[in-house]
Amino acid sequence: MRPITKAALAVAVSATFGLAGLTAVAGAGAAGAPPAVPSATALLPPAGSVYTGVSSGAVGSFASEVGKHPAVYGEFVTWGQSIHFAFNDAAAAHARLMLHIGTGALGHGVITPGQIAQGDGDGYLLTLSQLIASHNKPVYIRLLPEMNNANNPYCAINVDGTSRGPAYSPAQFIAAWRRVVTVLRGGPVATIDSELAALGQPRLHGIAAAASVAHSPVAFVWTPETAGTPNIPANTAATYYPGNAYVDWVGTDFYSKFPNFTGLDAFYKQFRHKPFAFGEWAIWGGDNPAFVAQLFAWVNSHKRVQMMLYNQGFTTSGPFSLSADPRSAAALRGVLAPARYLAFAAA
Repeated sequence: MRPITKAALAVAVSATFGLAGLTAVAGAGAAGAPPAVPSATALLPPAGSVYTGVSSGAVGSFASEVGKHPAVYGEFVTWGQSIHFAFNDAAAAHARLMLHIGTGALGHGVITPGQIAQGDGDGYLLTLSQLIASHNKPVYIRLLPEMNNANNPYCAINVDGTSRGPAYSPAQFIAAWRRVVTVLRGGPVATIDSELAALGQPRLHGIAAAASVAHSPVAFVWTPETAGTPNIPANTAATYYPGNAYVDWVGTDFYSKFPNFTGLDAFYKQFRHKPFAFGEWAIWGGDNPAFVAQLFAWVNSHKRVQMMLYNQGFTTSGPFSLSADPRSAAALRGVLAPARYLAFAAA
């Protein structure tokens, strides 16, 4: 579920699939050095803690409603659009940034998973790498979220259960994800090209072979629905899993309108070896403090949960705004009060 965001209003970059003419990116490491693959450990909270977070809207309003500053601030952005504002907003909020990166609205996707896998989006990735390096702080990348939801343009399956075509297949989604991770983890282009070749993919486009891609602290957050839309064998979460080497966090989205705790339990157990994040959660469909209590009881008994971003939406009149749900806001204020729910992340 996505709110209307500033990204939807942003000016697209000069080429749909990335900035044309980009030829070099400054690297942080020496040319010829082995690729340094960042560990998600550097982006985890201290043991036993959970990063409090919010996506979209005013950070100050959320903090006032729940009594805690968010350690992580999320922005919903669209592939190929100018997103400087996201980095500026996170810096102004004194919060770590999470980018929820999609490809547009259903029927209006700007790029397919197959095109990403073939390098058609490399210009965008190189520009994004520069932005992250300039930001000089850790960034979470929640790439193509809810990929098994047919309402998203990068899902392999239509709402009626039919295939969306070869360019959208789970195999192409996995290939696209792996390319994005390989590029944004950075390092010498020669090494990146070698890794892409091992994946059966073209070399990195738009940058000299002797150059380097900036090496920055990034962590990749994989968040399918626990049950696909539609919920059929061809659209399960596991069908889209890129592999442990390419995923730093596993998680999902969870709304009070669809409180499927049985499915949540099964999904949590299925991916046992990764930290767990709620990329989106919210009150939806009416004030529901009981849901808040039930969700946080679940979180407190499932110790791999280490990050939770409330999706308040971009407008105060949206369906997830806590201003319309005072009892839920009060309940949230209570469950977030313990010190283990962190208000700030280390720089």
